[in-house]
Amino acid sequence: MRRYRATKIVATLGPASSSSEIIEQLFLKGVDVFRLNFSHGTHETHLKNYKIIRSLETKYGRPIGILQDLQGPKLRVGAFKEGQIELKAGESFRLDLDPTPGDSKRVNLPHPEIFLALKKETELLLDDGKLRLKVQKYGSDFAETIVIVGGRLSNSKGVNVPGVTLPISALTEKDHKDLAFGLEIGVDWVALSFVQRPEDILEVKSIIGNQASVIAKLEKPMAIDHLEDIIAVTDGVMVARGDLGVEMLPEAVPNLQKRIIRACRMHGKPVIVATQMLDSMVHLPTPTRAETSDVATAVYEGVDAVMLSAESASGSYVLESVSMMNRIIESVEKDDYYHQLLKDGRTPWQPTAADAITAAARQVAETISAVGIVTLTTSGATTLREARERPATPILALTPNPQVARRLSLVWGTHPIEMQEFDSISEIDQRVARLAVQNGFAHRGDNVVLTIGGDFSQPDAPRVFHSGTTRVLCIVAVTEG
Repeated sequence: MRRYRATKIVATLGPASSSSEIIEQLFLKGVDVFRLNFSHGTHETHLKNYKIIRSLETKYGRPIGILQDLQGPKLRVGAFKEGQIELKAGESFRLDLDPTPGDSKRVNLPHPEIFLALKKETELLLDDGKLRLKVQKYGSDFAETIVIVGGRLSNSKGVNVPGVTLPISALTEKDHKDLAFGLEIGVDWVALSFVQRPEDILEVKSIIGNQASVIAKLEKPMAIDHLEDIIAVTDGVMVARGDLGVEMLPEAVPNLQKRIIRACRMHGKPVIVATQMLDSMVHLPTPTRAETSDVATAVYEGVDAVMLSAESASGSYVLESVSMMNRIIESVEKDDYYHQLLKDGRTPWQPTAADAITAAARQVAETISAVGIVTLTTSGATTLREARERPATPILALTPNPQVARRLSLVWGTHPIEMQEFDSISEIDQRVARLAVQNGFAHRGDNVVLTIGGDFSQPDAPRVFHSGTTRVLCIVAVTEG
């Protein structure tokens, strides 16, 4: 079950991919992490899919990550008497808290927090930015606007307020219920939608504790103002280009994508690029050339993972989409230019023992042409720092913690393996070599580079997989297999 690529694939499950047969095929064709989208589906459906994924882990002996994506505070207009209206540029249009069905002059906007944050000339985007209004007059329960870009507006269409920090929590009442359910069944990652500031991440972390890792979905321009602070407190980041593209100029998104990826690599935090990567494959068996280039560009930038949404959740070519994503990644990663970009894009090291050892491990592996770098880890921290180096060799992350192994399935270049703690230091070389052979990374006569975190103050310390301050770098020669 070895993957011959470093960049990971995240796939969303949905109506088109909810059977055990399809989920298994998705895994076999390259999915590393499955996304459960809690904007859709029921708890019963997500639980069924969760159990299927965990059964695949047992069947194939490979950790599989599960990402719970919370819906977040979806802002929407209310209903219209006729179901829809036509707005024309230059006309006046009112938004208010009156629940009465709307007409061509007004509609309910059941979000008082929006009115509290408005200023004159604030722009409101409706229906994914297709319609644009500008505030002329406002109060605590209404906004009088003028239509800048008109069009058809129907029931429950979304509202975006670019450039404004809304006084709302990133967790709704629904999110709290969904999060409790996700933690109960045992998801590995929780994606928080519409993050605006670091406090949003800290709020959800106070609930989760160490039960799962948190991904900040960057969908609002206000989050970019706090980018470094958000990355510092989160465990991972998703470049959610859908809503981000609504609230920003389209030409600004590619530059921002590069900036976010670079910042995440600097911090050693995994980053996912998402939204419309192979969108045409929802209905067609092949992607456009532009979509192929889009996926390739993210891979060239050194992203940890690329994600499929509707392509794998509700499309007509679910398996073909994953296969195509896999093929694009493998093609890019065979390119010498890709490896040169990774080398040129390495970020400065921090003055820590962890960075000193992981940087040295990469350099040693390149010097002796090692077939892999092995990290022995309990928390995953050492593996994350090694992945930050973007080494030319695979990273084998050995951990006794199954949850850590599953989380590391999202991390660039990492092949997590769950195993028992070592009883003594003397058995490390032999077991590491055996595992490297068994998992298809090494043969007799090969070398692997090994990093160990642990307390070696006592001779032949009884447990290697435990927290400590001393780190060791060594070379293991494969003598069997």
